[in-house]
Order: sequence, then C-alpha cells, then structure tokens
Amino acid sequence: MSATLRLRHHTIGVEVRRYPYQVFVDGDPAGSVEMNKSIEIPLAAGEHTLQVRDGRKSSRIKTFILADGDVARFRCGGKSILPVFLLSFFIPSLTLTLTRE
Repeated sequence: MSATLRLRHHTIGVEVRRYPYQVFVDGDPAGSVEMNKSIEIPLAAGEHTLQVRDGRKSSRIKTFILADGDVARFRCGGKSILPVFLLSFFIPSLTLTLTRE
C-alpha cells in the first residue's frame, strides 16, 4: 500500500526567504514547493526522512514513520526569531524550519 507526505510552504507575517524550496525525501529530490503552496508526495509505508533546501540554506532533517494510508503533514518556512536568524548565516541548517502539523 502507500501513504502520502503533504508539505506546505507557509509562514505567518513577513518572510525574507520567499523562493521555492527544494524537497528531499530519503535524501533524494522529490520536487519543490512555492510560497503559500502545498505539495503531495506519495510514499511507501515505513520510515522516511524529509529536508527542504534553498541553495546552501536548509532545514534540519526530520525522520517520520508512515503506516498504510497515513498522511504526514509538515509545514516549512524561512522565518525565525532574531538570534536564530543571525546564527543561520553561520549554520545553514538553521535557516529553514520544518514542523510536523
């Protein structure tokens, strides 16, 4: 059987990084998601990893498990509090956020 990953690029307020993000599932490119849009990716049941990137900027890698027929919902964005925003210039994996909904 199969399951679904639903990823939404959404931030409340102003976001500096408004470019489309590249989506990587299990380390492989799986598409891109534009600001205020969603993407659905069919996946096999089991354990998977998810990361979004914008050039050298990225999110941390998230691991999740899907059962048959499940839908994993995540939201990504580029908005963060000022200290994290400043650190992201030195630690690129802090630049983008990836949150399970």
